[in-house]
Amino acid sequence: MITYRLNGKPFALQHGAPVRGLVPDLYFWKSAKWITGVRFVKLDEPGYWENRGYNNHADPWKEERYA
Repeated sequence: MITYRLNGKPFALQHGAPVRGLVPDLYFWKSAKWITGVRFVKLDEPGYWENRGYNNHADPWKEERYA
């Protein structure tokens, strides 16, 4: 999701204004604070945190923190 408000108020700059990415039900590093673009791809590729050892899916209920 791309969100633009929190609790009915617009985001402040330090919290990712004007919009922020949100991936529900996953650890928060999956939710981008500042969005610089959107890219649609056929295959999933590891990102910044996944290349540093974090789990690619990151389900907190399954304790999927590290790969």
